[in-house]
Amino acid sequence: MVDWTVFSRARAELGPGFVRILGYFREDGEKSVAKIEEAMQRRDTTGLVIPAHTLKSEARQFGAEPLGQLAEEIEFAARRAIEQRTFPDELIPAVARLRPLYRETLELFDRESNPLVERRPAFGKAGVSNQNFGRI
Repeated sequence: MVDWTVFSRARAELGPGFVRILGYFREDGEKSVAKIEEAMQRRDTTGLVIPAHTLKSEARQFGAEPLGQLAEEIEFAARRAIEQRTFPDELIPAVARLRPLYRETLELFDRESNPLVERRPAFGKAGVSNQNFGRI
């Protein structure tokens, strides 16, 4: 669901700004999902493109490939429909899956970025976790 290598790389590259940028992803992602849902309800093909593109890019920045792939599917289908001057009714199931996938992704991000949650042991380092910090 999440490529933790990409997530960890983003965390390292963003340093102290990581939590703030992840918060932007949460806010922007919620807006993008809502705009996609609203555009589908209004049958507004052009209204699908930008929020899907934004969600795709931001999701992939944090390693959320399934979410990025679904957003890309919506974006590209909308672009094709614009060129064909049609509405992408075939996207209804994809848009219905979008919000649950977005929420599930955020839950995973929250679990991984919460400093009070016990971490999975790093590869080859069994028993190492943040729960033992400061204990003798």
